[in-house]
Amino acid sequence: MKKNYILPSLAIAAMGLFAFQTSNSDNGIIKKFMKSHLLQLGGGQSGLTGAPGEANCTQCHSGTTQNGAAQNSFVLFDAGLTPVTSYSPGLTYTASLQLISNPSRKGFSSVVLDGTDTNAGSFTGSGAGGTQNFSFSGRDYVSHTATSNTSTTLVWTWSWDAPAASAGDVTFYIASNEANDNGANSGDVIYLSEHIITDATASIEELTNETSFTAGYNVTSNKITLDFTFLGAGDMHLNLVDMNGRSVFTSDLGQSEIGDNSESIALPTSIKDGMYVVHFFIGNKAMSAKILVRK
Repeated sequence: MKKNYILPSLAIAAMGLFAFQTSNSDNGIIKKFMKSHLLQLGGGQSGLTGAPGEANCTQCHSGTTQNGAAQNSFVLFDAGLTPVTSYSPGLTYTASLQLISNPSRKGFSSVVLDGTDTNAGSFTGSGAGGTQNFSFSGRDYVSHTATSNTSTTLVWTWSWDAPAASAGDVTFYIASNEANDNGANSGDVIYLSEHIITDATASIEELTNETSFTAGYNVTSNKITLDFTFLGAGDMHLNLVDMNGRSVFTSDLGQSEIGDNSESIALPTSIKDGMYVVHFFIGNKAMSAKILVRK
C-alpha cells in the first residue's frame, strides 16, 4: 500500500491499468470503480469490497485473496454499545472493524447490501475512528483514511444508519488489506469477508432460528467457557479483545455441531485481570459478550 504518489507515475499507471481493463473486461461498472479508486488518494476505496458486481483490492494490489472470516473482526453495536446481530429499521448503529494481525500497514473498504444487492442504509465515517464515507454508483462506502492505515489505529469505527423500512437481512461486505509496506503494490494479502445482520422485525418463527450465546470465565481453570446453540455448522474462531480494542488472544476452535455446543478455552497465564470482550465467530456469524478475568 503506497502513501506517496508522483503525479506523472500515477498518470502512466492509470493509463496502463485502464488499457488492461479495456482489453480484458466488458464490465463498465468495474472500470468506473477502478477510476474512482485511483482518484481517492486520501485512503478511500469504492467498488472494491468483493460484493456482488464488484472487484476487490487485487485490482491494484498484486497479492492474493483469502477468506477473511478469522482476520476481519467485525462487530455491530447498538446505541448502548451492546453487540448485536440484528437491526431495527431507522436506528443508528456503531460498526467496528479490527484486523486480527494488525499489520504495520493496512486498509479496508466496506459496503452493506440487502438481499437484492441494493444499498442498505447509509454510512458516516468517524474522524476519531479513522474512517471516511463516500457514495458511488448508488452504493455507500466506508474505508480507512490516509492517517489510519498503520498499526497505530487498532480499531476502525463508523456509524451505520439502518434502512428506514424493513429491508430483510443485510450483508456487510468487507475487503481488508494486510500490506507488507514495501513501497510497492506487490506482496499484499487481501481478506474478503461477509457479515450478515438479520432483520429484527422478522417473524416469531424466523426469530427461533437465532443463535443463543453466552460466555464466562472460570477462575479455577483460567478458561473461557462458551455455551451456544447454532442451527448449522461452521468453522469456529475466538478473538479476545481488551477494553482498549487490542486483540490479546485468538484461537481456532474447529467445527461447530448442529444444536447445543459447549467450549472451554484455556487462556495464557500472561492475560491480566480485567474486563474483556469475547468476539466469537461461526463462519460469517458473529457473536460477542463481555467477561471479567479475575485470577
